[in-house]
Amino acid sequence: QVIEYRHGDSPIFYPIKMPGLGQVGNVTLRKGIFVNDSKFWTWYQEIKMNTIARRTVVISLLDQEGAPRMTWTLNNAWPTKVTGTDLKSDGNEVAVESVEIAYETLEVAAP
Repeated sequence: QVIEYRHGDSPIFYPIKMPGLGQVGNVTLRKGIFVNDSKFWTWYQEIKMNTIARRTVVISLLDQEGAPRMTWTLNNAWPTKVTGTDLKSDGNEVAVESVEIAYETLEVAAP
């Protein structure tokens, strides 16, 4: 967010631009559905039960050897929406679920 400010007695016609409050959007993650893998749904159920279940979420970009090349850390994160697969009876798509995560701050690191 940009804050524009101009002194009342400023001799210049244009305002000064200063940084204001930072804003972050939500992150959407998609993954294949696996048997007995319900961690996102369990976390979402905790939120629905009106309990604070904020967590630190680390997203890593891995290279061919599996070593992290870049990491994004979402602080005080919680799921706002969990969407399962469409379950079409005539479809043959891979079952994919998506999770939308809200967070307060973001840290980016490239080791």
